[in-house]
Amino acid sequence: MKFISEPITPAEGSFDFADTPVGEPPLPRRFTWRKTEYEVECILQRRRESSADATHGSGEMYARKHWFRIRTTDGTVMNLYFERQPRSKAQRKTRWWLFTIEEP
Repeated sequence: MKFISEPITPAEGSFDFADTPVGEPPLPRRFTWRKTEYEVECILQRRRESSADATHGSGEMYARKHWFRIRTTDGTVMNLYFERQPRSKAQRKTRWWLFTIEEP
């Protein structure tokens, strides 16, 4: 497994709304990373990362990241995540990240 932690660019119109559970972001079925386009063959695993509200003291839990372990059409296994709240104003449009990659 290789640690990457770089943003990916979802292809316009490639989001899969039909297969998306309620409360989860739709996964882009095609995306670009390092000038190469990848196509999602299947989702191997989904999970959510939550944490307590630290600003209001309510104790409510909020989804912070949605993780997807996927296999692409070329056989590569990747771990992607969607960040619900951007890290900074400069990164507010960067929500999808490639975390790790396992090459075939």
